Amino acid sequence: MTRIAIALAQDFADWEPALLAAAARSYLGVDIVYATPDGRPVTSMGGLNVTPDTTYDALDPDNIDALVIPGGLSWEKGTAADLGGLVHRFREKDRLVAGICAAASALAGTGVLDNVAHTGNSLTSHKAYPSYRGEALYRDQPKAVIDGGIVTAPGSAPVSFAAEILKSLGLFGPEAEAELGIFAAEHR
Repeated sequence: MTRIAIALAQDFADWEPALLAAAARSYLGVDIVYATPDGRPVTSMGGLNVTPDTTYDALDPDNIDALVIPGGLSWEKGTAADLGGLVHRFREKDRLVAGICAAASALAGTGVLDNVAHTGNSLTSHKAYPSYRGEALYRDQPKAVIDGGIVTAPGSAPVSFAAEILKSLGLFGPEAEAELGIFAAEHR
């Protein structure tokens, strides 16, 4: 069974992982594992209270196929946990890593975007991380980008973000396309 870990932080953007989690779990039989830095509950930007399954440290890339990180206000507030160790642990095992919105910029800060095509909310938000060296590979576009096992997206692109993750995991067939297509219809 495919397993996706969603790494939540306080004030996470609840709409960003929602479509992926619902489609993957309910229609494709994927096991979704929610984690927070310390295993304590978090509240989303919209007021959704989430009790996680585990901590960031307990996530094991040997039995999880993808690490998905939604954005949120914790990066703007300067309260976000350091994702470097978690992200590199998954990349060392060639696991898919995906970040959307502010989390795409947080990925920039870990160095994993330095050699792959990527996007996010803006190049400026990535450059706020002094260690970021991937400016030449930044794509200013409204849809998700996948390259080298890493998916990035602006916060306004949860549909293409979900689609690219499912495609990368070999789960994007007619059923997933139909479900996600419903949510993308307004943009045609």
